[in-house]
Amino acid sequence: MKKAKKLLAVSVMTLTAGVISGQAQAFNWSDTFIGYRYGSEFTEPGNTNDIRKNVLTLGHASGYDYGQNFFNLDMLQSDKKDAASGSDNGATEFYLTYRHQLYISKLLDADFSFGPVKDVSLTAGFDLNTKNTAFAPRKRMFVVGPTFKMDVPGFMDVSFLAAYETNHCGLSACGAPGNTNDIDFDPYYLMSIAWGIPFEIKGAPLRFQGFANFISSKGDNNFGNETKPETLIRPALMLDVGRYVLGRDNTLRVGVGYEYWRNKFGNPSGPGIDTDAWTLNAQWHF
Repeated sequence: MKKAKKLLAVSVMTLTAGVISGQAQAFNWSDTFIGYRYGSEFTEPGNTNDIRKNVLTLGHASGYDYGQNFFNLDMLQSDKKDAASGSDNGATEFYLTYRHQLYISKLLDADFSFGPVKDVSLTAGFDLNTKNTAFAPRKRMFVVGPTFKMDVPGFMDVSFLAAYETNHCGLSACGAPGNTNDIDFDPYYLMSIAWGIPFEIKGAPLRFQGFANFISSKGDNNFGNETKPETLIRPALMLDVGRYVLGRDNTLRVGVGYEYWRNKFGNPSGPGIDTDAWTLNAQWHF
């Protein structure tokens, strides 16, 4: 089992590293943005409080003849109700996501469209995180699998991914007999849907965007408890205010979002495992 886990991680890293190093040709398109979102009803497992968070984002997406990249780095700053270890100040978390898609149709010079699907790609990537709480998580997740690219205005990608994850727990209870501070979860499955669909209502330029992740159980956690399937959905409705204040489309977007999270991190019970949080969102694209 451990060999299979390591093989998945090595395969993902080899594929992504090889693709990145091989992208000598210019991008056909590119979109980079700085984002911000704010909410006051976030939650954390084991914490009974609603938590206020300010989130700064650096995002990038780009495409070339044979595929595309997606990069997203969030810096999440909590209020003091989610405290940093040994401090009365709020905790800081960094969460990095990278995905690369290879268009199978271009690689094989064949048409893979069918029904509502316009193309199929092979996706590989990873998630990394760190947070300066007493729990001190260090998530390392590697994914690989097919992505079905839907024929819609803008984009919608539906991915079915195999995932392998390691993590860390700094609490003394995690290191108690029978438990562990560092854990290799069982391999699991991740269905991911990402979308960005533009539309207009009475001339107002709007965009419905976001993602949804549906994650299967991944075995026992650091406390020896069986994890549960996890659902995270984060949609947002954005208005392209750049058209009005700057005279340019697709530059400045503001709007509202919502975070729906169930069994956060696979936790089976306890306070803070479910989130229902409205957010204010803004993005500057350049």
